[in-house]
Amino acid sequence: MTSILSYSNTRPVNKFTLSQLDWLAWITPLAPEDLTQRHYDGLVDSAREKSAYFRLLARDPDVLGARTRLDKDIFYSSGGLPRAERELAATAVSRYNGCIYCASVHARFSLQFSKNEQDVQNLLDNGKKAALSGRNADVVRTAIRLTESGNHFGEKDIEILKESGFSEEEILDLIQASAFFNWANRLMLSLGEASEY
Repeated sequence: MTSILSYSNTRPVNKFTLSQLDWLAWITPLAPEDLTQRHYDGLVDSAREKSAYFRLLARDPDVLGARTRLDKDIFYSSGGLPRAERELAATAVSRYNGCIYCASVHARFSLQFSKNEQDVQNLLDNGKKAALSGRNADVVRTAIRLTESGNHFGEKDIEILKESGFSEEEILDLIQASAFFNWANRLMLSLGEASEY
């Protein structure tokens, strides 16, 4: 039987940060020693066994495998939107949704690939009100618009991106990265919480 977990001496995080955070599950993750080959197939990368989040999702290895392959296809495929901008979209969605853990992870990735600490930190500090310019402003605006009300995103939004120089492949990547993280945030926020180490 699975029970709801609670933690003593945790340090909850109440602000968006570039710092590396811990994530604490509310439902018991599988123990590393209980993982079978089927679980590892779901994890896709065996290194994910170190993550309580992925060991929790490994309770349903088939769904986890599909989720992980989709994640890799969206964020690690070649061509299309540069990786820094895919990660910036994930950061913007996570910031808007209040997922402090995901925002910290993807802000660090965006910074790693873009080297643009000013824009990334501005997004973490100010969210939707962040004053960004150029493509970063377009990426964040689109990610937030899709997050606020995806059913109002349409042809006009696509035309704005095209006028800003985004190719159709880049636009598709931006939409996929944003949509994936709307789902991923809701999953993570429902299963646990961010904590400082």
